[in-house]
Amino acid sequence: MTIANDATPTLAQAELDLQYNARATVPDIAPMLRDYATLSAQARSTLPCALNVSYGEHPDETLDIFFAQGNASAPVFIYLHGGYWRLLSKDDSGFMAPALTAAGMTVVAVNYSLAPAVSLDRIVDQTRRAMAWVQNNIGHYHGDGQKLIISGSSAGGHLGGMVLARGWQASYGFDARGLAGAVLLSGLFDITPLVNTHINEWMRLSPEDARRNSPLFELPDNGPPLIVSYGSNETATFKQQSKDFLAAWKTKGFKGEYVDMPDTNHFDLVLHLNQPDSPLVQKLLRLLGLSGPPR
Repeated sequence: MTIANDATPTLAQAELDLQYNARATVPDIAPMLRDYATLSAQARSTLPCALNVSYGEHPDETLDIFFAQGNASAPVFIYLHGGYWRLLSKDDSGFMAPALTAAGMTVVAVNYSLAPAVSLDRIVDQTRRAMAWVQNNIGHYHGDGQKLIISGSSAGGHLGGMVLARGWQASYGFDARGLAGAVLLSGLFDITPLVNTHINEWMRLSPEDARRNSPLFELPDNGPPLIVSYGSNETATFKQQSKDFLAAWKTKGFKGEYVDMPDTNHFDLVLHLNQPDSPLVQKLLRLLGLSGPPR
């Protein structure tokens, strides 16, 4: 149960549920989910790529890799999908590949197991193992393992934050110096409030689990340039999550900036990564020193 004592939720608890209910901010999520799937399928069918590449032993531990156009050792854009850790897959996560590969990036869409079948600890472990695999093997797939961009939306933004977090890299064989930047959209960086929301019906987090898996409390000693954004119509709490993480990042002395994306929502924001002229893509190109495709 979300409420530990099975009592009627207080107003504060009801408001917390509302603030973290991303679906309630749009009339219908279905068209955007269809766009994720359709555009990703088109990318798989039309672009040079390697599909269902294993990064671990579990059947869920796979990647789709889309090769950079005209660059044999390209920066690598690694995308972690959202879905509140219980929905979607890599098959819905290659939609930005046409624009980004044309701009000179190799794109990796990461698959991971979903809650409630597995714990958040397990999902974070899979994400980190995927990162280490990419760094150590992407040279075979038109990528530079020392020029990685980690990106994610919503729950994927949280997982991207857990990639940036301190303390795990040595045991996974990952060199954090290979991170050239991060693009985290509508992310969740302090997940301790989720223990008291409907989300915990499938996440089953203890307060200790939530604290351990909150990137805001595990900032690294050295951090790459960070780009954050969120949909213009998102709840105040979702926006505050990104604001707080960005502020903490900059307080540590790391580079970070917010990119304003007017007229977007929690779900369509990430689709702008497939629009070469979008502020997100333009900011990413400047970060990597890329000019993008001819116009």
